Amino acid sequence: MFEAIILGIIQGLTEFIPISSSAHLRLTGEVFPNAIDPGAMFTAITQIGTELAVLIYFRKDIVRIITSWLASLTDKSARNQDSRMGWLIIVGSVPIVVIGYLAQDFITNELRSLWIIASMMVIFGLLLGAADRYGSRIKDLSQLNIKHGVLYGIAQSLALIPGVSRSGATIAMGRLLGYSREAALRYSFLLALPAVFGSGFYQLKSALSDDQVAVYSLPETFVATVIAFIVGYLVISWLLKFISTRSFAPFIIYRVVLGTVVLVLLATGVLQP
Repeated sequence: MFEAIILGIIQGLTEFIPISSSAHLRLTGEVFPNAIDPGAMFTAITQIGTELAVLIYFRKDIVRIITSWLASLTDKSARNQDSRMGWLIIVGSVPIVVIGYLAQDFITNELRSLWIIASMMVIFGLLLGAADRYGSRIKDLSQLNIKHGVLYGIAQSLALIPGVSRSGATIAMGRLLGYSREAALRYSFLLALPAVFGSGFYQLKSALSDDQVAVYSLPETFVATVIAFIVGYLVISWLLKFISTRSFAPFIIYRVVLGTVVLVLLATGVLQP
């Protein structure tokens, strides 16, 4: 239970910051006495907690988007920016749903190597840094179109690889497409909802049928999910304020340093992949 509590805190702290929550859960498992990988199933379920934080924090926006989208299905006059955002979230969710379904076993079993995770931490940290530094900052979400929604979705699907970071990949794509930091971050929050809830509840169904989630029981996973929700809600509020005046540079430096340290530890045999 103590380990589950720690992992819940880690999940809440790292889900929205572009440093990869799945990588941090995997690495945190290495410092526990038994050095056990919490597993893709545990990670997906605890992400339900952090996405519930998004659902509550942006509840007014989400209700407005859903209401407008439903109304626009039968009434052309009801079509507006909110109904359009509903379609963009759907379109942007397609890539990760298709890839996640087709490559589920490969993602769960083959992409958990620390070599892959550490390498992605460094590579995508540098990509995010370049995108944030050289991307223009003039577009807001009212300028988001179908093409950009698909590109956002492709970027989000890269987060199926632990170490990439869903928020990091989508923010980097947004910055490359010319969106402001806040606009890129907000769409990243909204775009994650269908994919993360879908994956989380699918894994939860599997866990209920087996009455076991990786090395952690369902009660332990539930506690971790609740803690992830509480911590994640606080992080959302802080992060939106932070990026309004600051760049992503501290997170990029952290990613590159941590990834490099893990690669060195793997190369010297201190860590096993």
